[in-house]
Amino acid sequence: MQYRAVIKQTEGWWIGWLIDLPGVNAQEKTREELMESLRIGAQEMLETNVPFEPGFIMEKLDVPEPEWA
Repeated sequence: MQYRAVIKQTEGWWIGWLIDLPGVNAQEKTREELMESLRIGAQEMLETNVPFEPGFIMEKLDVPEPEWA
């Protein structure tokens, strides 16, 4: 799976977040460390067991992969 990351270097830090997974963000000293932190954050979010109230179900939705620049 691929997710879009917005990253920027500012004041000696790399900051970034995933557009497709709100809440996954990171700040690291190097670009490589930032990308790894975002990967770990995405994996942890996707593995999180989400409790549901009675009557709700979880569905998977297939969406075609876009061509990202």
